[in-house]
Amino acid sequence: MMAILVALGSSLLISLFGTPFFIKFLIRREYGQFIRQDGPTQHYTKRGTPTMGGVVIIAATVIGTFLAFGFSGRFPSIPTLLLMFLYVGLGAIGFIDDFTKISKQRSLGLNPMAKIIGQLAVGTFFALGAILIPIGNGKTSASMAISVIRDTNISLAYWGIIVGIILLVLWVNFLIAAWSNAVNLTDGLDGLATGASMAAFGAYTFISIWQYYQDCTRHPEALSACYETASPLGLAIFSSAIVGACFGFLWWNASPAQIFMGDTGALALGGAYAGMTILTRTEFLAILIGGLFVATVMSDVIQIGFFKMTRRRVFKMAPLHHHFELSGWKEITIVIRFWLIAGLCAIAGVVVFYSEWVRASR
Repeated sequence: MMAILVALGSSLLISLFGTPFFIKFLIRREYGQFIRQDGPTQHYTKRGTPTMGGVVIIAATVIGTFLAFGFSGRFPSIPTLLLMFLYVGLGAIGFIDDFTKISKQRSLGLNPMAKIIGQLAVGTFFALGAILIPIGNGKTSASMAISVIRDTNISLAYWGIIVGIILLVLWVNFLIAAWSNAVNLTDGLDGLATGASMAAFGAYTFISIWQYYQDCTRHPEALSACYETASPLGLAIFSSAIVGACFGFLWWNASPAQIFMGDTGALALGGAYAGMTILTRTEFLAILIGGLFVATVMSDVIQIGFFKMTRRRVFKMAPLHHHFELSGWKEITIVIRFWLIAGLCAIAGVVVFYSEWVRASR
């Protein structure tokens, strides 16, 4: 447990005290945010605010994770390293996207096809590593089964191992793309995605800790209630490091934001969230825990779909937070209420997770 606290505390301090130095560096370089012209007009004042703050979040998370493992006298486990690769890899793609926007003085960044290819490459490597690299006792980091709160009897290997691996790669890449875009869409107001990510990864820190103490190697007699998660303690350390990094960054990212996380942070956090759902075997429970991200995406889907069918709009503007802005809500009011919703979703997900364990342990 101390390692988890070390990860949380060290990443928080690194992010809190490292961000202002990064802000000064970005200002000197004139690396500022470009604002979409069709958005709320009050956002024009944010033009030029330093972006790519995700670099600090990623750096603080990685350093905090290694410090925590060093404190415990161990090297990060394979699942943790795979998750870290996914996190940093997608962050690198987001960084290139952000840097392209800045260098070319436009609101559109990396070529969409190049962005997709990059995400597919990182996601495929993660998926193959999670299912093919052995970690001992015949286990791998992920499984072929579709999971809700734990693995179900629905296996992607039903048609054979090769087909199963191909389906797993497709499934993992779908989850990574879905959650990355969800966090990216949510990152539209000062501090919104940062606070929502804290809530989601806070829930996964608890889930990973619980899976560690209820691991099947500890409780082989509780076959229906124990968890087969690979290295849950390592996942808890990494997840708590993200919480700490976001917490420290939020000091500078809250309204009025002095820095934005950009695609660098949004893609990394979304990818890490997808990775956590896969490695903790909670792929569908994540929909509840990340309910705010889901609602944000669905508002965009509904708006686009309804407009194509009827040429009319459901919302004044999508994603959902912009609808409330154009309805006259103050930005800080929207952010705080959306944080509360994100927190409630995270709590509800933990309650459902724990309730399932109580039922299974009877």
